[in-house]
Amino acid sequence: MKGFQAKAVARKLMRENAPKVFFVGIVFIVITTVMSELEFRLPGISDAYQRALDLMLKGELPGLRLLYVNFRPAGASLAFLLYLLYPVVETGMKSYCMKMTGGAVSDYRDLFDGFLFFGKVLLIFIVTTILTVLWAMLFFIPGIAAHYRYRQAYYILLETPDKGVLQCIRESKRLMRGNKLDLFLLDLSFLGWYVLDLLVVILIPSPVPLPIISIWLTPYMGLSRAAYYRQIVSKLAV
Repeated sequence: MKGFQAKAVARKLMRENAPKVFFVGIVFIVITTVMSELEFRLPGISDAYQRALDLMLKGELPGLRLLYVNFRPAGASLAFLLYLLYPVVETGMKSYCMKMTGGAVSDYRDLFDGFLFFGKVLLIFIVTTILTVLWAMLFFIPGIAAHYRYRQAYYILLETPDKGVLQCIRESKRLMRGNKLDLFLLDLSFLGWYVLDLLVVILIPSPVPLPIISIWLTPYMGLSRAAYYRQIVSKLAV
């Protein structure tokens, strides 16, 4: 299957570009972890989370009143801005992987490439999220299909920055016809590594979580998905 061929390409590139590729993985993990910690510790977010956790441990479900009581406009606004930054940072990781799978010179500075297309990345994220939610409201399966239908829009933007947001989304739909199951299976193949990474973080006591497996897994997944994109593009070009 195309997904597993893409993983073979990713492993080859990781061997050829070690240890640089793992350094980039560490930088990406540090950036996203800091963002996550900042988001969690903002006023009105950490209090609400801790209170909700306490209620769930008692067997109660937290309601909207909990959110209202702990709501802080400044904290909520900053948390929302950080949430919007995630797809921009992730696009930077996609850019790094796209360059490497395309044979171009790549380094950790590519992680900030998402900011070069800040507006378009945000619009792709917002539009595809809305479309996915609308499909999910019909049923769970159409929601999953919609998620995979729009997954290539960011890669299309990175490869052809002059294209508009809707054009990238439409082309992603075209690329994913007949390929959604392959990409789903590719994602599913990483599930065991996710579980192992979680177990390592839980079982190794440390004041700061140590995502040891993620240092290897992050570039592995990124390169596999970028290689998969290049495979389906080259197949359509034939």
